[in-house]
Amino acid sequence: MLGFLAFIPRAVAQGIPLLYGCTGEIVTEKSGNLNLGLPGVMYVGAISGVIGSFFYENSVGAGEVNAALAILIPLLCSIAGSLVMGLIYSFLVVTLRANQNVTGLAMTTFGVGFGNFFGGSLIKLSKADIPSISLSKTSACFRAQLPFAGSTGWFGQLFFSYGFLAYMAIVIAIATAFILKRTGVGLSLRAVGENPATADAAGINVTKYKYIATCSGCIIAGLGGLYYVMDYACGIWSNDAFGDRGWLAIALVIFTLWKADLGIFASILFGGLYILHLYIPTGMDHMERKELYKMIPYVVTLVVLIFTSMRNRREDQPPQSLGLNYFREER
Repeated sequence: MLGFLAFIPRAVAQGIPLLYGCTGEIVTEKSGNLNLGLPGVMYVGAISGVIGSFFYENSVGAGEVNAALAILIPLLCSIAGSLVMGLIYSFLVVTLRANQNVTGLAMTTFGVGFGNFFGGSLIKLSKADIPSISLSKTSACFRAQLPFAGSTGWFGQLFFSYGFLAYMAIVIAIATAFILKRTGVGLSLRAVGENPATADAAGINVTKYKYIATCSGCIIAGLGGLYYVMDYACGIWSNDAFGDRGWLAIALVIFTLWKADLGIFASILFGGLYILHLYIPTGMDHMERKELYKMIPYVVTLVVLIFTSMRNRREDQPPQSLGLNYFREER
């Protein structure tokens, strides 16, 4: 029981960045844009928040930080950085009609390089003995738990022991699912992703919907990077520490069949599978087995992809125009 109580909160903490990335990518892909630059977007969202937090903490010095500013400054910086990435991708893909796959991979390379450059610069400014930045004051504000979490025993440990960004991820996923399924805006967005020519003929502004969906998706995904640094990593930034979580979030989109509400449970499952090797007894070949265990989420995704392809149900398939640029003159 103690092992279970320790495992579930860690699986949730691992899954929250994946949930942000998955939800953001679902919004983007519903418009027909395949953003393989998601890992770079999450990386930029993380480092942008770190930059804002770093300069705010330095301005305060040894004094106490204002909790509202300690949260608001990194949050706005992360949103701004992610929004710029979304605008760059949209301009290249929607306006200039560049190849979506190549653009996405280029954005990933750019985002990781951007993060490592500014992360390394901040490490030099901090004159740290180790190649990392510690933002403990800001992180404490992000990781603050609900006041009654400690007095509710195991129930509080399972459900109330997380920072506000974890609960916000769930709210955003539920709201996204509702908007896509139950509102006129969601219907128009799905129409753009399925058949932009038909949507255009019906009077829907295809370019506007693609821009808004892509930029909104990037902002949501960038918050996943911010959560990883400020909450999961306790405010510690190290270059290349984010790992393959961006790619895992893209795999999660396929696993959830482009349904944002399913992403809540699927992200916790993927988060648990990602750290499963820490809870399985191992011998001398621990390092080799660790990499095999970390492959499990991708293997499960492939199984789901094969299964849904064999069923061939339209509602389980990606948007029909996913990855294809829209040329209005061909309508």
